[in-house]
Amino acid sequence: MRACRAPYLLDFLRHNESATLYLVGDVFDGWALARSWHWAQNHNDVIQKLLRKARKGTRVIYLPGNHDEFARDYVGLHFGDIAIEAETIHVTADGRRLVILHGDNFDGMIRHARWLSLLGAKVYRGLLQLNRLVNFARRLLGLPYWSLAGYLKHKTKRAIQFIADFEEAMVNVARTHSADGVVCGHIHHAEIREINGLLYANCGDWVESCTALVEHFDGRLELIQWAKIDHPPKRIRKVYRSGDGERTAIPTLSIAVSQDMP
Repeated sequence: MRACRAPYLLDFLRHNESATLYLVGDVFDGWALARSWHWAQNHNDVIQKLLRKARKGTRVIYLPGNHDEFARDYVGLHFGDIAIEAETIHVTADGRRLVILHGDNFDGMIRHARWLSLLGAKVYRGLLQLNRLVNFARRLLGLPYWSLAGYLKHKTKRAIQFIADFEEAMVNVARTHSADGVVCGHIHHAEIREINGLLYANCGDWVESCTALVEHFDGRLELIQWAKIDHPPKRIRKVYRSGDGERTAIPTLSIAVSQDMP
């Protein structure tokens, strides 16, 4: 996708190391590739960086989404040193069990009305094109990046209800797995909060929000926004959990690169 912010993701990967790195689906936009081929050099740079991290010892797990569903044919296999899984369980440094998955299987529109989902994707691409023009003008005025699509999501009642329904479905997944929470992607809405006693964390994407979910040494989870290349990240939301002080575990990084490439 031309609207992806691959340079921001690459900068993020260069400035952060972890024991485990989760790619929570839609790494490739197969729907866009089916229409026309677009593959920039910075897309290669991101892939090479991920492969290099895996080769040097980072445990990289790729959980395909609906836009890169072709990769689901290879679940259980490895691409280089990157494992491909449908879903997995992550245990935090403070002992919490979290289900990690993309989440599109719990989106009724994807499961029962694929044509409507494809239409929505086309409208979404139009918004992203308009968003580029808006942010070009904002840069000329010295203003920071702003997401038009994200703004409309927050202002549309139907979109708000869809997000709420999706969050509830994800929390139910955690409950059926007897887990303490869930980490997902899919809906391009970065969020981290507690719902009915369980943790819900959506990593967002690298098209609109440029966000990632990070686990610290003590098991504390934090959602950060990598808003400017070579600048400190902007903390947008935080969740703290009780711990026993400093931990010896290497921090784990969970990210979504939703619809990042092409």
